[in-house]
Amino acid sequence: MKTKTIALSLGLILAAGALYAADPFEGTWKLNESKSKLTRGTGKNTKVVYDSRLIRDKMTVTGDGVDADGKPVHIEWKGRFNGKDYAVTGDPTSDMRSYTKVNDQTLNMISKKGGKVVSQGRIVVSADGKSRVVTLNGTTAKGKRFTNTAVYDKE
Repeated sequence: MKTKTIALSLGLILAAGALYAADPFEGTWKLNESKSKLTRGTGKNTKVVYDSRLIRDKMTVTGDGVDADGKPVHIEWKGRFNGKDYAVTGDPTSDMRSYTKVNDQTLNMISKKGGKVVSQGRIVVSADGKSRVVTLNGTTAKGKRFTNTAVYDKE
């Protein structure tokens, strides 16, 4: 009887752990510039952190890097991956952003400034969870179209 109780308890603990497993997007991601293809003058996030522990049922995404002029930026977004717009702070190119979960490894995102779409893209986490690729298409503040492919490694 004791063995069955222990086995059942262990099974329930493992099942609960699987239900509450960390989102593959969560964690700290560092830009791998040698594998990335970034358009000059669009800025870059050199470090991005996804954290759902700070606000229940919401993800907090912070990014540190440089803007198009090379000045440091700290960007924050708090929201859900439900396709709705949530405010962005610290980003000179956008004031709203939405993420839509495509599957467990993929997000689509849209950034807006003053209600106008300025960029859209896709974030794909590798099957092993050790890297992710962000492909972003948009228009700079000067009206130049760009496509960036940023590769990040998980820290």
